[in-house]
Amino acid sequence: MTNRHTFACFALLLVLLSPAFASSGDRADEFTGCVALCQARTCEGSLSKVPLSLALRLTGWTCTDNCKYECMHAITDRAIQHGTPVEQYYGKWPFWRLVGMQEPASVLFSILNLAAHIAGARKLQARVPEEHPMKRYYLFFAFVSMNAWVWSSVFHTRDLPSTEKLDYFSAAAAILYALYYTVIRLFHLYPVDQHRLTAGHRPSSKSTVLVAWTVICACAFLSHVSYLTLLPRFDYTYNMGFNLVVGLAHNLLWICYSLPPRLSVIRRYLGRPRSYRPAHAAKPAIFALLTTAATALELFDFPPWGRIIDAHSLWHLATAPIAIFWYDFLVQDACDEGWRFSKM
Repeated sequence: MTNRHTFACFALLLVLLSPAFASSGDRADEFTGCVALCQARTCEGSLSKVPLSLALRLTGWTCTDNCKYECMHAITDRAIQHGTPVEQYYGKWPFWRLVGMQEPASVLFSILNLAAHIAGARKLQARVPEEHPMKRYYLFFAFVSMNAWVWSSVFHTRDLPSTEKLDYFSAAAAILYALYYTVIRLFHLYPVDQHRLTAGHRPSSKSTVLVAWTVICACAFLSHVSYLTLLPRFDYTYNMGFNLVVGLAHNLLWICYSLPPRLSVIRRYLGRPRSYRPAHAAKPAIFALLTTAATALELFDFPPWGRIIDAHSLWHLATAPIAIFWYDFLVQDACDEGWRFSKM
């Protein structure tokens, strides 16, 4: 959860918000009875000395976890044979694990997103001039997003309270930082005195606004993490709301960038009049549409195909090319002649 963006504006929202509430499958008597019997035989009985495989031990599986996994799939096998609905367990569909990974497809697609952001960072480094005032903000966004997708991969490997929090908090950081640099870019709060690019001198009031905006975002993130950490139970509804509001604000600001000159309230470049609209100006609006369409996959949740691919993993797959598209836009925007001084 841009992007986490992959720029995952909307995207990073729902992915990272899969609640770990109890589901109908893990509440069923058949499941609880199966787990209790497995524990008695495998974890405490004569078979208790048989160790789990190295892959399972390295990824933190316990004997009880393995019993839950085996019972879940045994019950799912019977459900498929008898044509009855497949149930969720602990808020998740039954997936076949691979070398200890609970959701291997989501892990793979999270790594694809990580690769997209690595490629984006390299593109920014190679093509955006060193003196460009937004370069450091864009690069830091790429690093924050890489961190988010690393923890997404870890979380989908093993869903534990610690990995869940690291995934959600890293996603929130990526989404909030995307809004942070967006405000700096669109309202021209970036430092310019020491740069050859961008005309004019920024009034001292803008320096104050930049500091204030930085403090606001830092406090918002620290408050967000503190609130969710100190609660006795993770507040999934609040977490979803926080990411949704921040992601919507980000996308709406960039849609303003894409609007025709007569409708836009944003001056895209200080070195050009408000009426200047480059050829790539429509891309942020396309990005917003693509992220919304990708997020729609989460609305059509279904039992995983072959117990491997579900809507959530497809969402991860969809966001990787969107991230590449977004970095292409950032490079185009940064290299536009509008950044260079021209007298009007």
